[in-house]
Amino acid sequence: MDAPTTLIDLLRHGEPAGGSRFRGSVDDPLSATGWTQLAAATADHAWDMIVCSPLRRCREFAQALAAERGADFRIDDDFREIGFGLWEGLTAAQVQAEYGAALTRFWQDPVAHPPPLGEPVADFAARVEVAWQRLLTGAHGRRVLLVGHGGTIAMVLRSVLGMPLSHAWRVRLGYAGRARVRLDHTEHGTLAALVGLTPGA
Repeated sequence: MDAPTTLIDLLRHGEPAGGSRFRGSVDDPLSATGWTQLAAATADHAWDMIVCSPLRRCREFAQALAAERGADFRIDDDFREIGFGLWEGLTAAQVQAEYGAALTRFWQDPVAHPPPLGEPVADFAARVEVAWQRLLTGAHGRRVLLVGHGGTIAMVLRSVLGMPLSHAWRVRLGYAGRARVRLDHTEHGTLAALVGLTPGA
């Protein structure tokens, strides 16, 4: 008898209004392009349950998609993006101009070099892990879509792949990028694997 399988698609939100900038808690909606990107990324797919971050760039599309597809819908606050502190709302060029090499150091080792007054990466990883385990508890044998953020998805994949925390951002998805995690529930425990990756825009 085949082991029951859970499939979880991790979908990064589309392009937000206002262009590319650090927006951990900045609650911009999707742009028209962002809606189009997500519609294309979710065409011809079916899910039993859709879970999302509370921020508008995730929530508004996820809620509309769940209503359209008749899927169970849930918002989980712990899947929100990392808080970028004093970098919130700034573009990468603005951060470099104001904070020098701090941005380069952050990308190289976000644990040792967090944004000033930002959320510690270890704290961010811990809350995402709590949300991920909560999702797995209710997802057994189902097809699930998680609509989240680049950082959130990086933390989930870090957990699945057993990567060091300092390497988490080495897996990056563009807007509407998608990763698929397969969980096989066997008598020896649950085996998790990354089985698909679409980088996105």
